[in-house]
Amino acid sequence: MEHANNFVSVIKKVIPATVTIVVSKKFGEIEREAVEHFPDIPLWLKRKELGFLKQQTDKNGMLKVGNGSGFIVDPSGIVISNRHIVSETRNAYTIITNDGKKYPATILARDPLSDIAILKITGENAFPFLSLGDSSHCELGDPVIAVGNALGMFQNTVSSGIISGLSRAITAQIDASSPIQEIHGLIQTDAAINPGNSGGPLVGINGKVIGINVAIIQGAQNIGFALPINTLKKDLIDLRQFGRIRQPFLGVHYVTINETLQQKLKLPTDYGALVVSPKPYSESVITKSPAALAGIKDHDIILECNEKRISGEKTLGDMLESHTIGDIIRLKVLRKNRMFIVSPKLAEKK
Repeated sequence: MEHANNFVSVIKKVIPATVTIVVSKKFGEIEREAVEHFPDIPLWLKRKELGFLKQQTDKNGMLKVGNGSGFIVDPSGIVISNRHIVSETRNAYTIITNDGKKYPATILARDPLSDIAILKITGENAFPFLSLGDSSHCELGDPVIAVGNALGMFQNTVSSGIISGLSRAITAQIDASSPIQEIHGLIQTDAAINPGNSGGPLVGINGKVIGINVAIIQGAQNIGFALPINTLKKDLIDLRQFGRIRQPFLGVHYVTINETLQQKLKLPTDYGALVVSPKPYSESVITKSPAALAGIKDHDIILECNEKRISGEKTLGDMLESHTIGDIIRLKVLRKNRMFIVSPKLAEKK
């Protein structure tokens, strides 16, 4: 009973600071996209569908095209969500707080690597907000609560569970303009995370945010993922100091090798980062990037970073996050039967 009462008190604390994000687009932009992106659809059918959509536009000619969740982390109105929810620069974003009030949102920053966005709303009074915890102290079995706008219909849906995995990596496309990439360092939970919950908080039993709900595995049950909140802390510091999020940049696309991948591709090792293009006709090593300048090539295997082995538990991305722009790192690389060392200087992700 005491455990249940504590959950209730935490939920009462979290709900007022959790928000819904409504994504809207100008109807004229929707018309343009219909012509450009769907040339094979007959004109009469396009007109019929567009006519139906136009009836749903508001007085400013805007049409709701999506939604997501977020949470306030500062009384001045700093809101955190996922980058994929607010990725389109030509869309308009409205934040609805728990009391039903609507605020136009300004995008302050989008993390170029992680699925994190920082927004700002302005109100007459201080907003309720959530405190940030320390995701480095998370342990398997810790109880957690996920809150969000489930399915875009059920505001402030609450689900509970435990942390069922740490340092997970999944392959996903953060938004339409991003390549398919490996998102690493994720917290896995069995708390229900539904479409629309993206961007909402994952909180611990003390009411502090330990993660940002980000993804589910289609076709699976009770497998959801959250970005560790310590990544956001670094982003907030950068935003205050530099006016933007700064990320150290190596310039390679890779997949982390395990025993399964080794056997499938007949690789000479069961650990490391295999440098490989995320999709056909794209670069595995970004032109003029630190990796390219250091001589790293397609299908190289990066075995170690600063003498630490790269694996699923400690990926190359995890290691890069501990560095800053301008750091020189030492990479052990395997190319066919030859082992060598390169020392790229990390640049800023543009």
